[in-house]
Amino acid sequence: MGHVLVRRVAARAGEAALSLILLVTLAFFLAHAAPDGPEYAILGVRMSPTRVHQVAVRLGLAMPVWRQYEIWWRHVLQGSLGYSFLLNRPVTGLLADYAGNSAALLGAGFGCGFLLTLAGGLAHGAWYRRWPGRVLGGVELLLYAVPGFVIGTVLILVFSAWLGWLPPGGVADLRLASPGLSDFARHLVLPALTVALVVYAGLARFFAESVDTELGRPYARTAAAKGLSPRAILFRHVAPNAIRPLITLVGLSLPGLFAASVVVESVFSYPGLGWLLWRSALARDYPVLIGIVLIIGILTVVGNLFADLLNTLLDPRLLHA
Repeated sequence: MGHVLVRRVAARAGEAALSLILLVTLAFFLAHAAPDGPEYAILGVRMSPTRVHQVAVRLGLAMPVWRQYEIWWRHVLQGSLGYSFLLNRPVTGLLADYAGNSAALLGAGFGCGFLLTLAGGLAHGAWYRRWPGRVLGGVELLLYAVPGFVIGTVLILVFSAWLGWLPPGGVADLRLASPGLSDFARHLVLPALTVALVVYAGLARFFAESVDTELGRPYARTAAAKGLSPRAILFRHVAPNAIRPLITLVGLSLPGLFAASVVVESVFSYPGLGWLLWRSALARDYPVLIGIVLIIGILTVVGNLFADLLNTLLDPRLLHA
């Protein structure tokens, strides 16, 4: 089994590497194909044809795009992602400054959202054809239909503007001389809750349907005929089988999770990679933009590989699929 598993992981890693190269290539050429490059954002009101050309030459944008692409990959192989056009800082250091905030937001938000999905999906699936299941299904459908920025705005209105319990955005209270971890946690609650609700809305109905399908299979009916309680059937037999397709869906949903983080970080003025991606796209800061796409691609590839490996460990029959 060990050799087969290693070959499967190696094959998936090769496919993932090819997908990552294609993703970065597409993002690179699409970014450079957009009109009004970064020289316009840098010059602002001082813009003139001569100055635009001078800035383009200084940034290396006057070269053909294929040549810029070749130079970018050469820098990547040397461990560098280049320099930000606007901030004149190494992209790797700039991304490191924002990555911690995004890791905290996505980790807390996805963790809470996944736990909500497990609890809500199991309850919804167990009551799928009864009124509690229909109520849960209605809540999930409502959350799925509402955009993430609306959810975040409502949370700000309720918990910040009306109740005054939590701050409306940022990562620290600027009035404090030395904000600590507790202050950071208070600022993290609302954006993390927004991400959690977005995750729950996207996964819960799928998991509930999977639970309902498993409850109707012969093994579940046989277990009930043998006298096992509904709780034992649900948690011991149904849940382990229903969770496998959920794990696959989680791996495939990672790009959507990062897309949601762009919206959430913008709503809450939360300085993470999503906020930096939005800002860099507006300013045509190509090195930062492509660097973030590369990070998102790597994390998505790793997430899919992990989901595939976990599914294989849960069901060894997949080794021969």
